[in-house]
Amino acid sequence: MEEHRDTLENGSTSSASDTNGVNSVQSVERALDLLEFLAQSPNKVGISELSAATGQPVATVHRLLMTLVAREYVARDSRSRRYTLGSAAHALVNIEHQIMNWNEVATSFLRELVEIGGETANIALLERDRAVYVAQVPSKRMVRMFTELGNRVPLHCTGCGKVLLAYQSANVANTIINQAGLRNYTDRTITDPDQLRQELETIRQQGYAVDNGEQEEGVFCIAVPVYSPKGKVAAAMSISGPASRLDNSRTPELAPRLIRVSKALSDKLVELYNNDGYTLI
Repeated sequence: MEEHRDTLENGSTSSASDTNGVNSVQSVERALDLLEFLAQSPNKVGISELSAATGQPVATVHRLLMTLVAREYVARDSRSRRYTLGSAAHALVNIEHQIMNWNEVATSFLRELVEIGGETANIALLERDRAVYVAQVPSKRMVRMFTELGNRVPLHCTGCGKVLLAYQSANVANTIINQAGLRNYTDRTITDPDQLRQELETIRQQGYAVDNGEQEEGVFCIAVPVYSPKGKVAAAMSISGPASRLDNSRTPELAPRLIRVSKALSDKLVELYNNDGYTLI
């Protein structure tokens, strides 16, 4: 197999290793690990914390951050000497959100869920330490659940939030759990980190999450992941309604049907990616 070689601007060649002997592909992966961790951290992060979370030496973290700061993908607070995402990274996120109109893409699938379950159907995305609703089709019933698009809710006590949290890396999930806190909303809210981690493992095993009045009394929700063309969880899809109509007794019937519809939406995302150039994680 021929060795991959990159042509430099001066016409010379270099193998896929940088001057410090670190494989260039590995350097990219390490830089992306830093960006992903910063993207999920609700607060500014120091070099030592970044090193511990990503398993990279402090010197490597510092070297990569210098480049990322220079390109404005990371911003440094000169007072605290801590880091957060920079303007260039946020610009990329904004471009992606503009390209993907979730209401347009997902509405037909959400309507199908409303027909299946008789309750309001939603799409939510992960935004730092919250889930943000980006698409919804309301139930046709007079008494129904409703949330404004753009509404941000906690991850640990909502169906969509728990799905989005469950499929993050262990480092990112632990950071969110530790820094965002597990606020108590009702007597059903999970406020113990170990219990929440066990719940997240159960969600990964069964492929869906439920919110049984954990953020608001009398509300029940079933949520499932939606996958991007690259196999990562791009969003959460859910149905939610009053606990008087929607409860655990309906979960065995509805969860597999939600999973089927979410797979159809995931397949649609692949189609859009292949044919129309949509960009997703």
